[in-house]
Amino acid sequence: CPGTGSAQAGRAPPARDAPTRGSAAAGAAGPDPVSAAALRARLRAVRHTVLVLSGKGGVGKSTFSALLAHGLAADETKQVALLDIDICGPSIPKIMGLEGEQVHQSGSGWSPVYVEENLGVMSVGFLLSSPDDAVIWRGPKKNGLIKQFLRDVDWGEVDYLIVDTPPGTSDEHLSIVQYLSATRIDGAVIVTTPQEVSLQDVRKEINFCRKVKLPIIGVVENMSGFVCPKCKNESQIFPPTTGGAEKMCQNLSVSLLGKVPLDPQIGKSCDSGQSFLAEAPESPATLSYRNIIQRIQEYCEQHHLQEEKIM
Repeated sequence: CPGTGSAQAGRAPPARDAPTRGSAAAGAAGPDPVSAAALRARLRAVRHTVLVLSGKGGVGKSTFSALLAHGLAADETKQVALLDIDICGPSIPKIMGLEGEQVHQSGSGWSPVYVEENLGVMSVGFLLSSPDDAVIWRGPKKNGLIKQFLRDVDWGEVDYLIVDTPPGTSDEHLSIVQYLSATRIDGAVIVTTPQEVSLQDVRKEINFCRKVKLPIIGVVENMSGFVCPKCKNESQIFPPTTGGAEKMCQNLSVSLLGKVPLDPQIGKSCDSGQSFLAEAPESPATLSYRNIIQRIQEYCEQHHLQEEKIM
């Protein structure tokens, strides 16, 4: 398995043995184009796929991805998978309480790391010898790892595959959309904060989705105000000087899935690797998350029914 500093990293064929920390065996694939048939075969048991995007970093995208996965997995009859394709900044292992875990190889491929019996996770963070290791790769190596995650991870029967992406509209985003086009994508959830400096990048992300024909499930406005737990006064930490996500969605004809207020417990839960939804069930932020998750579920079910009619 080539290490992250190897010239072969991101280019070597899939490892025969189990990848270990420090081996980021990352890349898949050799010079041949992605085999659409191979991806369809691997992902045919995935019922719904949701991408979580944002043009701006630091808006809480990985936190949202993790809590979306936790919320969906609260239904024990549903099997949920969380794929972290933020190659250079993999925060999902920390947020999910899985730091130090390793990926293992089975006869059918790489096995995800499980938080619960019905919630599996895959991230490059599991392939690093230390959480502080830097993955210094150019685009082709990143694309190789994304391809390998999709083709070689044995997710099994999955109701929801949540894909946490890095900020921006570059290599990783183009790759994941291209590779998943061999199967199907329900759509993208775009995360923003209320201020204009975030919204201007999110508009680019919406434009990206439309150009690559990626359906947009809707926009989530994160960090949308703060209600003091003592005096109950609300403060706008990130003032929506241009109308916030609500105005942007109206202008661009995109659904606003909901607004999530700031809650200091969210950060604490992420640092400790616990589910905020379980730790603070009465928080206004939890109630917002649950409403948003329900809307995403309803969208996915409707999308699935429409596809069945077409087929």
